[in-house]
Amino acid sequence: MRVLGIDPGLRNLGWGVIDVVGVKISHVANGVCRSDGDDLSERLLSLFNQLSEIVTRLAPDTAGVEQTFVNKDGAGTLKLGQARGIAMLVPARAGLSIGEYAPNTVKKSVVGVGHADKKQVEHMVRLQLPGVEIHGPDAADALAIAICHSHHAQSAGRLQAAMAKAGA
Repeated sequence: MRVLGIDPGLRNLGWGVIDVVGVKISHVANGVCRSDGDDLSERLLSLFNQLSEIVTRLAPDTAGVEQTFVNKDGAGTLKLGQARGIAMLVPARAGLSIGEYAPNTVKKSVVGVGHADKKQVEHMVRLQLPGVEIHGPDAADALAIAICHSHHAQSAGRLQAAMAKAGA
């Protein structure tokens, strides 16, 4: 299973792709889509085009996207939500199933605690993907989201298989 993790952002949208075979995970690629343009619509289109190229080139089977948290800046939250819309639209348009995860869920899945800081998350990503060259903090977060999604997708698959077997 090839998993795409996406850390939505209007200026920098992090992405990371891992392959999962049984319990073994391996790094495929990671990076950051940087929005171009003078206005919001141009920036969103830029993110859409970059992420679409990544999905086409790397052909993931499923995707995980971090949920938006609401902060004090309502306008900033709305803009981040629009970038998150792009992060959801691109994989959906490619026919992928998408899992959504709260930041604390991602941290708990990768680090073991829900209130880990960015350095702890990156450290654990490096431990789980030996030799990985991470292209910035947004890419590290995206790889953590991919790892989190792989755990949840595998668990759901095992549950479905057990239910099918029990019903047979």
